[in-house]
Parts: sequence; C-alpha cells; structure tokens
Amino acid sequence: MKLPAFMIAVTVLSCQTTQTPREVFLLIGQSNMAGRGVVEEQDRQPIPRVFMLNKAMEWVPAVDPVHFDKPDIAGVGLARSFAKVLAAADPGATVGLIPAAFGGTSLEEWKPGGKLYEEAVRRAKFAMRTGKLRGILWHQGEAESGKKELAETYRPRFAAMIAQMRADLGEPNVPVIVGQLGVFRSEGGTPRSPFAALVDEQLATIPLRVPHSAFVSSAGLTSNPDFLHFDAKSEREFGRRYALAFLSLDPTWPM
Repeated sequence: MKLPAFMIAVTVLSCQTTQTPREVFLLIGQSNMAGRGVVEEQDRQPIPRVFMLNKAMEWVPAVDPVHFDKPDIAGVGLARSFAKVLAAADPGATVGLIPAAFGGTSLEEWKPGGKLYEEAVRRAKFAMRTGKLRGILWHQGEAESGKKELAETYRPRFAAMIAQMRADLGEPNVPVIVGQLGVFRSEGGTPRSPFAALVDEQLATIPLRVPHSAFVSSAGLTSNPDFLHFDAKSEREFGRRYALAFLSLDPTWPM
C-alpha cells in the first residue's frame, strides 16, 4: 500500500530525530587530534549510536575521516574509538562528535576571538541545541615544541583559553581531556623538537591548573612513516585512553 505524502514526511522526520545525539563532545587542537592515520575498511563501518557533525552541520554516522580540516590528508583520528568505548559503557547513550581541530595550528591561533576558536564555539553551540556538552578533547603542542618561550608558557596560556571556552559555552565544569605528544620521533632516528619534553611537562600538569581535567599518556604509541603523526592503530588506542580518562572524571556515565 502506498503511504500518503504526509506520512512519508513524518517517517523521514522521525528517522532524522533518532539520529540527533544527546551527549556531545568537542574535538579541538591540531593534526594528531584531526587524525592522519591511514583509513582501513574497519574505519568506514558506522558504530551504532555514534554520530559526527559534518562540515555542512548535519549529524551523520561517524566514519573516518571524522575531520575535514585538510581533506587530502585527513584520516583516522582518536574520535571514533573514544566514542565507541562510551557507547559500549552506556547502551542508552547516543554520542555526537564535533570535529573542529585543524592541522598545523599553534596554541596562539586558538586564542579566544580567533577564527579557530570562534568556529569551534559556533559548532559546539549548534550541537548543544539538542545535546548536552559532556567533554572537550584537546591534542596540540607540536607547534610550540620548537621555541622555549612558547613551551614553558603553555600551561597558563591553555588554562586561560579553556576557561574562556567553558564560559562561552556556559559549561564551566565540563571535563577537559588533553593528551601527550608523540614520543616516536627520537625512536625513528629523528630528534624530537627541542622543547617537546617541556611541552609534555606542561600538558601533564594541566590538571593541577585546570579543574575537571585529565592527562592521557601516549606511551607505546607508534607513528606513520613521517615520525610526526600517530598511525591508525595508535589513534584507535589513544581514543580508548581518552575515553577511560573521561570516565574517571565523570561518574554520571553511564547514566
């Protein structure tokens, strides 16, 4: 039997509504948050109840690449594996990923008022119309690793930025997860940037300065042949670690 047009419209609307995630997460930083791992078939398979906000501001099933900062090189990041752990922890949750990271960017470029910051806030506010912001995921610091003055002031500058972002989003206590830089450059025979270890120290002590935050180790993770970006396998593991760090901060998950 052929359905009337109005019933078809209602059915379509109903399907769209079920794909609006209730729990959303903002992903910001530079290329290792955006993801540069080589995409495999497993990364193209949708995860039940996990969605991403695409460039057109539409909720769609989350498949890699989640980010679209540089379409020619965007690849596997930590987003999907992060969301997969959370969805498994709460069978009733619908998880939304808000990609806003951009490769090659510095902390200075993420200052409030700047293009990257404002775009991240805009996308997050759009997602928050129908979902609750449950966390902010950050990975960045490679751009600060070459200059001592940038590396040694990383923590206070990040703390100021994230405090403003929390205020602008109306979520002063939203959990913030930050990750260690890759340590594989030296393992590949290429020296790490001169002050990468100092940036790592700053990142590791962010929980001392920023309430409701956690630091995630990158120990044992491996890289692409460029010895700069995490490979796909490591991005998937990194996402799992980010998820466990989030769960340690938010005892209300699962709900």
